[in-house]
Amino acid sequence: MMQRFKAALLQRRNNLHIHSLRFLNQYHTRNLCSLPDTAITDEVDNQVLVEGKAWSRTAILNRPSVLNCLSTAMGARLQKLYTSWENNPDIGFVAMKGSGRAFCAGGDIVSLYHMINAGEYLGLTGQKLNGAEMISCGLATHYAHSSVKIVGPFLCFNHLCCLYKIVLPPFFPQKLALIEEQLGKLDTDDPSVIETSLEKYSDLVYLDNISVLHRIEILDKCFGHDTVEEIIDALESETSKTNDAWCISTLRRLKEASPLGLKVSLKSIREGRFQTLDQCLIREYRMSLQGISNQVSRDFCEGVRARMVDKDLAPKWNPPSLEQVSKDMVEHYFSPLSKSEPDLELPTELREAFT
Repeated sequence: MMQRFKAALLQRRNNLHIHSLRFLNQYHTRNLCSLPDTAITDEVDNQVLVEGKAWSRTAILNRPSVLNCLSTAMGARLQKLYTSWENNPDIGFVAMKGSGRAFCAGGDIVSLYHMINAGEYLGLTGQKLNGAEMISCGLATHYAHSSVKIVGPFLCFNHLCCLYKIVLPPFFPQKLALIEEQLGKLDTDDPSVIETSLEKYSDLVYLDNISVLHRIEILDKCFGHDTVEEIIDALESETSKTNDAWCISTLRRLKEASPLGLKVSLKSIREGRFQTLDQCLIREYRMSLQGISNQVSRDFCEGVRARMVDKDLAPKWNPPSLEQVSKDMVEHYFSPLSKSEPDLELPTELREAFT
């Protein structure tokens, strides 16, 4: 079984040309064939730790040196763990967290498909929401002061649509320990019980005066257009009239981003508003694999190189301008994967509806 697993990993890497991504080689790839089966198993097990209590389990991402960035092996182990826990009637509650200071580099990104125009703004600029903004938008359910930014998601396996995210900004580790202890004692997946447990440690939080959510009117005005070109034109017009600092910084971010990436992101956000969660996950899975396949462009690799490897912040995008991005280039990111790389399979039939 392990030999087949190794072979599958190597084949996947070859198909997607991952060996050409210097940043992946630098951080977490190794020659699996040079390691005995036990060494491979031990290494993967150590990257995802498990804490177990009577009625609950906690999966801990354990690669703090690279901000707990997910690898293929970690994903496979998580899938195995979640499948076993979901099929265990004696486990009512599951949590996930990251060791060290980060939850998961790239893994806590939330797609805001149902927020009119705010999704476009965040998706195209790469800006982040703070804890108060996440609460206001409904992306987080509870806020508690602590040393960890985000702990979660917390999933009730008998209600897989029920998702809790606790936002935990400044330093107060005692409260985090209390939250984990309280959740670890749960012997039910009843959402009302979980809600009551979390409410005990929640704090009220309010938006800062400089929050982008106070700029909804101008945000709608600029990001409500049909194309990236029209959005940029609107921002340039607003900037020339107001010389507003937010408009200036937002415009700069858009002009620094990958032209192809901007158009792919905008299409994804717009399509997501009319799709189910399963459809959104499948679409983003396709986009991710198409992005690292380098078949249309190497912009994903180039962006990582410029920001995380060489850190020169000077990516060379291809195509270099919005005008040179064709419709076919964008559509490729949403096309079905090759026969050797099947689409994402979701256990839809195992889910119970939750409203």
